[in-house]
Amino acid sequence: MIIHSAEFIMSNTDPGKSPASAKHEFAFIGRSNVGKSSLINMLVARKGLANTSSTPGKTQTINHFFINEKWYLVDLPGYGYASISKSKHESWGPMIETYLKKRTNLTTTFVLLDPRHDPQKIDIEFIQWMGDQGLPFSLVFTKTDKMKRDQLTASRKKWESTLTETWEELPPIFMTSAEKREGRDELLGYISSLLKLDVSH
Repeated sequence: MIIHSAEFIMSNTDPGKSPASAKHEFAFIGRSNVGKSSLINMLVARKGLANTSSTPGKTQTINHFFINEKWYLVDLPGYGYASISKSKHESWGPMIETYLKKRTNLTTTFVLLDPRHDPQKIDIEFIQWMGDQGLPFSLVFTKTDKMKRDQLTASRKKWESTLTETWEELPPIFMTSAEKREGRDELLGYISSLLKLDVSH
């Protein structure tokens, strides 16, 4: 897939105010500081489309970007950053859950993981929640350039081993590096294949 255009449409905290649900949406979510904004900018080849920050928890709204005038890329708030106030963190939970459960045109969600860390409880719980809700998702490992190949292989095996304790079949898994632009073709190719499955949108 070639990205011809990427336009910011809106930010909001009310899923009900999202754009009209006539186009496919692909959401990105992950623990704060997982490199979500950098990955999004790499995917659309627009350096400043999604805000990047040295301060985790920067994304606090549901952000819609219109790609190629055909589908939406949705940047969701990160989860699990201790410095966010409890009241605000709790307000994100229902917002994210409502969007993921009620958004009828949400085609799939990409759950971002940092392979430099062992499987985190909050990631496992979120992945399990997605499965319990019957929501389609894929796993995206970020920052793979920060690890040696054998370390990355070991990390992936550890994640897969942990997940297969409760999952009979694992979701699609992608390895990416925003720094080296790795995994871009695979992710965009996957999105393209899902778009082709439904030509009505």
